[in-house]
Amino acid sequence: MLAIDAAAYRSPWRGHHPAAKALLAGTLLLCALVLPPWPGAPITAAITLAVALGWARVPPRAFLRSARAPLAFVVTGALTFLVSVDTSGLAWAPGGAARAGEVIGRCAAAVLSQLLFAMTTPLADVLPRLARRRGLAGLAEVAGLVYRMLSVVLETVDAVRRAQADRLGARSWRARWRSVTGLAAQIFVLSFDRARRLEDGLGDRGYTGGLAVSVEPLPLRGRFLALAPLPGVVAAVLTVALSLVPSSVPGLG
Repeated sequence: MLAIDAAAYRSPWRGHHPAAKALLAGTLLLCALVLPPWPGAPITAAITLAVALGWARVPPRAFLRSARAPLAFVVTGALTFLVSVDTSGLAWAPGGAARAGEVIGRCAAAVLSQLLFAMTTPLADVLPRLARRRGLAGLAEVAGLVYRMLSVVLETVDAVRRAQADRLGARSWRARWRSVTGLAAQIFVLSFDRARRLEDGLGDRGYTGGLAVSVEPLPLRGRFLALAPLPGVVAAVLTVALSLVPSSVPGLG
């Protein structure tokens, strides 16, 4: 099981309705996208971390480890703003550092807000409810199948890598390269076979375009629902207040 899934199933917020948690995380995501990058992004990110680690009691190590890969991708992509390409070759882009900082700030705040929802809400609580909405049944079904296949692929990768390690597949660089290529080929074959068996199983069970699943009832608690937009409101108010401070001080602005 992925660390995100484990945290979601153990979350103290598991008993809250996904819609209320989506409202909370969605408000913070909106703040990350709409508010000025400075100071909006740092404020939104700080409030999201406080909500996740304090209110939702998400394990700090799991939260930060889950954020590590997407944030590394964001930083790597933002580095391209630092250079420009023209007929004379590569050069430092004017204003590139500021632009890169804005992108990193917005994306970091957005990633943290999405992780807040993902690490407090299991996908099994979300997809069946989406499938009940008109026009979203197909999307929910595809998302569920992709999620299931992703879990199967990760489990297969782990099993194959352990088998290769037991056979000294990492004793040298040449052996490691051979193990990686073998792993890629094996994963493709096994994933294709699993997908075919899944399709055969659905057909044998009379699949007609929809999967009937039981949904655990989760009530919408009024107090939590009322407090859900509060972190986003606080982020917006603090951003506006700090943005107005320099213009009100003589010699600044």
